[in-house]
Amino acid sequence: MSGTLGLRPLLLPLAVACVLCTAVVADELADETPAARETMFAELARDVAALEQHGSILKRVVRLVKPSVAHIEAKRDAEEGTRSRNSSIDEAGSGVLIERRGKHYILTNRHVVKYSTLEGIDVRLADGRVLHPTQVWSDRATDIALLAVEGSKLVPARLGDAQKLDIGDFVLAVGSPFGLSHSVTYGIISAKGRRDLQLGDDGVIYQDFLQTDAAINPGNSGGPLLNLRGEVVGINTAIASSSGGSEGIGFTIPINMVMLIADQLIEHGTVTRAYLGVRLDSAFGPEAAAKIGLTRPEGARVTGITKGSPAEAAQIQIGDILLNYGGTRIEDDNHLINLVSLTPVDKEVELRVLRSGKPLTLKVRVANRTEMPAE
Repeated sequence: MSGTLGLRPLLLPLAVACVLCTAVVADELADETPAARETMFAELARDVAALEQHGSILKRVVRLVKPSVAHIEAKRDAEEGTRSRNSSIDEAGSGVLIERRGKHYILTNRHVVKYSTLEGIDVRLADGRVLHPTQVWSDRATDIALLAVEGSKLVPARLGDAQKLDIGDFVLAVGSPFGLSHSVTYGIISAKGRRDLQLGDDGVIYQDFLQTDAAINPGNSGGPLLNLRGEVVGINTAIASSSGGSEGIGFTIPINMVMLIADQLIEHGTVTRAYLGVRLDSAFGPEAAAKIGLTRPEGARVTGITKGSPAEAAQIQIGDILLNYGGTRIEDDNHLINLVSLTPVDKEVELRVLRSGKPLTLKVRVANRTEMPAE
């Protein structure tokens, strides 16, 4: 209250000045001849035309992507007779149409369709057509789902590269908030690499979220986040809100991560994750990092090596501090676990390591976790 009262002596002269300024402008406009007013209107029209030229970019993005965005309605499966066959729609979300190897699929979130049977899912396109998926795959650990669909004249979205995004880049979110299909919101990338978020009943184990202030509300889940080139750079997943509505903090799964999961689901019907073969010190924190000369808390300390593992083959040693994985600075042990788990199996990755106070670089080829040797 005191701060508000303290502003009043400053606001009063400002308000008086504004009133006087408005009066002066009004008087000046009243004195303008019709010809002068026409000139002013023409100048204003030219300035607005320049502004509208920039604004047309957003319109073109929306026009290009709209046919590729779907509204998804998913009826919950009846549970022990507590729900009738005519029960209302229990889940609604969004999705985006993609093409892989000549076939069409809808990308969405697992939580949108997880309680529904195949027959209970309707996919409504922008032209009003309703498609029924022929198959559904999902990955609980990342909250990604994939629906196989068939139809004529389907328009797949163009996929971008989320790794090229920077904080401050403009983005658009398209989806069906509160059932209002094909709604568009606009904002920026607010942050990258968000982890350790508590999301949903099942949780999302592997996290590397983009954060955006483009308004995301219930029903946006599964819809695309787009860059200004009209490319999908993420799948909108969750909001941080105390009210249940948008408060300027939305989270999006980067499209690179989504497609890593989606391609495995298409190819194998399940997701295979990579492993490194190290045991890590969960107690390695800021104090321990400072003792070995690190200027900030980072890295993961190795306390054990699995025999026959990629780590052993790469000659990682107990006591090594792993600082960088494939070009990404390692924040802590959980961060490294996420990075490895989201790496394609058999990919060779560069590791920056601190060993006995000296930096060195190693190459490691991650392997299939299902083939990890027993300890």
